[in-house]
Amino acid sequence: MQTGAITPYIDVAQLVLYAFWIFFAALIWYLIKENKREGYPLVTNRPGERPTGLVPVPSPKTFLLPNGKTKSVPWNEPLEVLNARQSAPWEGAPIIPLGNPMQDGLGPASYTQRDNEPEKMPEGEDRIVPIRIAHGYSVASEDPDPRGAPVITLDGKTAGTVVDLWVDLADQQLVWYEADAATTPTRRVMFPATLVCVQGSGSAIKVKVASVTAQQFAEAPSLAEPNRISPREEDRLMAYFASGHLYATPQRSEPYL
Repeated sequence: MQTGAITPYIDVAQLVLYAFWIFFAALIWYLIKENKREGYPLVTNRPGERPTGLVPVPSPKTFLLPNGKTKSVPWNEPLEVLNARQSAPWEGAPIIPLGNPMQDGLGPASYTQRDNEPEKMPEGEDRIVPIRIAHGYSVASEDPDPRGAPVITLDGKTAGTVVDLWVDLADQQLVWYEADAATTPTRRVMFPATLVCVQGSGSAIKVKVASVTAQQFAEAPSLAEPNRISPREEDRLMAYFASGHLYATPQRSEPYL
């Protein structure tokens, strides 16, 4: 019998290898279960069917959130009603919108049902706020100030006038523009800074948004409160304006070739 052998056929190295295989299989099983804390059970086209897959859904775990609230996951998420139909009778077939996909949250306009409470800074104030209430923030003198500039959409029309800028206090960067809608001056429209192109200087500044038309700009989702924005509102607005690159005009929905 060689050194380290327990029997003539099994040694310590072989036992360690078996232990590693068992540990690795258990780790994979655990990770797959934890991955099912959101989005499960799955939904199918067959009424009442909510499959969980080969690996079962984990038992609920309760998390204490920074705002003092608690959230248990997984939870029995309500079924979404889509204003669309499937193009074929099998699972995974493309869906065809029946109404306005930008408003109905379909395809690139879909968004996550995140929290309706604004995110907070460690000191307790809202993380994303307009410059009008953000102390110590202003537009750099080297950069054009878009406040007061017209908003030009893809159809070349003036959709509104920029009235303020919203900053992320944690990342210290501009994230949203706020404008008065041209068709309804009393209505404010928020649109993402990542889809904006500021052109010109001085009194000739123009803020261009190429993803939507002027009418679609005026119909964008509004905020529940004038100086606060929640993660769910952020996701919905971002999805709305980004989806215009596919849904804004019939031509954009068609293939290039």
